[in-house]
Amino acid sequence: MNLSLITATKQWSITNKQAMLRNLNKLATVPILALPRPVKRLTVLLLDICLCALTVWLAFFLRLNEWVSLIGTTQLPDLPPFDAWKAALTAIFLAIPLFVGSGLYRAIFRYSGWPVLLTVARAVAIYSLIYATIFSAIGIEGVPRTIGFIQPLLLFLFVGLSRSLAHIWLGDQYQNFLKQSHRTKTLIYGAGSSGRQLAAALASSHEILVVGFLDDDDRLHGHLLNGLPIHNPDDLPNLVTTLDVRDVLLALPSLNRKRRNEILWQIQNAHVLVRTLPSVSDLALGRVRISDLRELDIDDLLGREVVAPNHILLAKNISNKVVLVTGAGGTIGSELCRQIISVAPAKLLLVDHSEFALYTIHHELQAKLAVNLPTEESDSVLIPLLASVQDQERMLEIINTWKPDTLYHAAAYKHVPLVEHNLVEGIKNNVFGTLSTAQAALENKVTDFVLVSTDKAIRPTNAMGASKRLAEMLLQALAAAGSENKTKFSMVRFGNVLDSSGSVVPRFRQQIRDGGPITLTHPDISRYFMSIPEAAQLVIQSGAMAKGGDVFVLDMGQPVKILDLAKRMVELSGLVLKNEENLDGDIAIEIVGLRPGEKLYEELLLGNSPQNSAHPKIMRARDDFIEWQNLQPKLTSLDLALNGNDVKVIRLILQQLVPDYTPSKDIVDWIFLEHEKT
Repeated sequence: MNLSLITATKQWSITNKQAMLRNLNKLATVPILALPRPVKRLTVLLLDICLCALTVWLAFFLRLNEWVSLIGTTQLPDLPPFDAWKAALTAIFLAIPLFVGSGLYRAIFRYSGWPVLLTVARAVAIYSLIYATIFSAIGIEGVPRTIGFIQPLLLFLFVGLSRSLAHIWLGDQYQNFLKQSHRTKTLIYGAGSSGRQLAAALASSHEILVVGFLDDDDRLHGHLLNGLPIHNPDDLPNLVTTLDVRDVLLALPSLNRKRRNEILWQIQNAHVLVRTLPSVSDLALGRVRISDLRELDIDDLLGREVVAPNHILLAKNISNKVVLVTGAGGTIGSELCRQIISVAPAKLLLVDHSEFALYTIHHELQAKLAVNLPTEESDSVLIPLLASVQDQERMLEIINTWKPDTLYHAAAYKHVPLVEHNLVEGIKNNVFGTLSTAQAALENKVTDFVLVSTDKAIRPTNAMGASKRLAEMLLQALAAAGSENKTKFSMVRFGNVLDSSGSVVPRFRQQIRDGGPITLTHPDISRYFMSIPEAAQLVIQSGAMAKGGDVFVLDMGQPVKILDLAKRMVELSGLVLKNEENLDGDIAIEIVGLRPGEKLYEELLLGNSPQNSAHPKIMRARDDFIEWQNLQPKLTSLDLALNGNDVKVIRLILQQLVPDYTPSKDIVDWIFLEHEKT
């Protein structure tokens, strides 16, 4: 044990000494390489002037076996006086113009090996011919004739040797310097095992240059880790300036959301791009790789703590059962499918009217099954089905064929302005698509029917929100209509999910990549946010707690002001916000006005007295609804108005059915507007 410890200590000592030598070499060479090119040329020119004088001095020594002075006349015993300064000045004024003319100073570091020696040889050959003619053939008083032959040979040797040494000493460092000058200088936050692994993975990267670590442990500050210094995070603004740091990589996979958020607040004013590693569970099976780095999730920026799912609730309505998901290719639908397939259903029916969306999720889940399940089971578990929920006959045929135990209804048109502009189709899909699917489920005695709803259903100002509230109400009515019903209807209401299609987060990211501006509808607009996986898990767990007619509301935490979110995304992208106070900033925020039907803020509850459930993030709402016998004839009237494309009547009926619906005065349905023109 002691021997192993001694060996490990020696290896550590050797490694650190090697790292110190490399650092010393860098300290010596990098400042030279970083000099402006004119300064480097002047430096080499001065060196050659010194070599001309030095070689004359050595040539006199080799000829006379005595040292002579290069300043003035030297008198040696029994010999005539010698004027070495004549030979030195001639060498300088002859060699330097020839070297300049031959291009020896145009690309000091570009040449290497034989090319530079050939260039030197050509220049010195011409120099030798002229120099020998002056001092050997013609002769100059005070300079022995043999100097005309010895000095050119010495000059070639010394100039060639100086270039070779420069290539040996600076060549590799110069190549590294060139490469590193184009690499993004980066600090790694976290000097633990993940940070060390990440630094090792980035050592050979052509894009990222790690220049040090940041760590909260003050005992590590000032020390070296694998040759890289460990800094205090408080010094980050100074390090950004002195080291030209552009990126900070978070190597803190096990950190809780609260502490992670504190670190992000600490970093954001330094204007660096922040990227992170996945969670510990994602890294458990292998070492850290460069490909593991990813942009910050917005839930990282929001600092919202996620409650671990209850696996009993997750499996209750899924494990070894036939499960159907409508809207399986959408944002929530596809994530529901991913969560469901991990709990091993007997069959998973994927229903979507978009061929591409259905193909995409089916292909993804097939690949997942190929890894996790035997090959022979893969084809029988997943069943992709093209269908529109508005087609009652098709939905009835699907449900009658496979008799699903659990149905998650995620199919809906959700984009507020699009539904406002296409009001008839939005209501047909969101209301009557839900009704046809629910009636097919009732007829075939589906055990659990879970509707994915939205916070926009509460006191809606748009047709999308009103249609989703009406969908909730008709399920509440169906649940209350017959005590003999074997289908338990429930609804799960929540706000925005992060990175969903069409949401602000991916749009802001793209606008930042494009150089801005970020377009914001209103400076005071706010929204609730939740991650897609968390929302899907809570939908499944909510459905498992349903008794019939339940309206579940997910705890979304505090609403987020979208303006603050946009500013934070800019700052954590390493950029500066452009505004009236800082006209030289990178990204501006442009206020474009609220879109049709859009609210400044969303709500999750109609009343103020929600009930708790068995899950800390799920509440039960108590919302009023219309009894089925009263609701059904009004739905028939709404259907007739939809078939006649009578937008004004449709809005009036919606207002009667959903009393809290307060639409804007202007109708923006495209077909209605086109008819108005004529």
